[in-house]
Amino acid sequence: MRFNDAVFGIILMVFSAVVMIHAETTFPGLPGQDFGPAFFPVIIGGVLFSCGAVLTFQGIAKRRTIPLASLGEWVRSPRRVVNFVLVIGLLVFYVLVSDFLGFIPTSVLILALLTYRFGKGIVFALSSAVIVTLIMHTAFYNVLRVPLPWGILQPVAW
Repeated sequence: MRFNDAVFGIILMVFSAVVMIHAETTFPGLPGQDFGPAFFPVIIGGVLFSCGAVLTFQGIAKRRTIPLASLGEWVRSPRRVVNFVLVIGLLVFYVLVSDFLGFIPTSVLILALLTYRFGKGIVFALSSAVIVTLIMHTAFYNVLRVPLPWGILQPVAW
């Protein structure tokens, strides 16, 4: 399905505003530092809000030639529809299961499944999922101090 840029622009602006408000109101400050955990989400939210505004203005300008929504070619491909549904389903899976399983096992499962589904071999899918997960965990948990759930790995948390 193809949407006019104005539709996604408005969605992006609302999403970025919610992210910025949530980060500012719920992320704790770090004593003795000017920048806390909310710094990067607010910066990224501001950039996304600006991009959403640009998309909205472009979509309004093109409204006469591009309808608000139309079906794309990918909708006629069952494989692509399954891939789309799989990505959305795995995002919901992460939200529902990550507190119990933890970030690391959940992320490895999701990344390995998606990598394999999108055409790579099982060895590459598993090894790249482990490497990418460990890099993401290090970046967010250790460097940015974002509290990621440990889940079943709580006894070996580092």
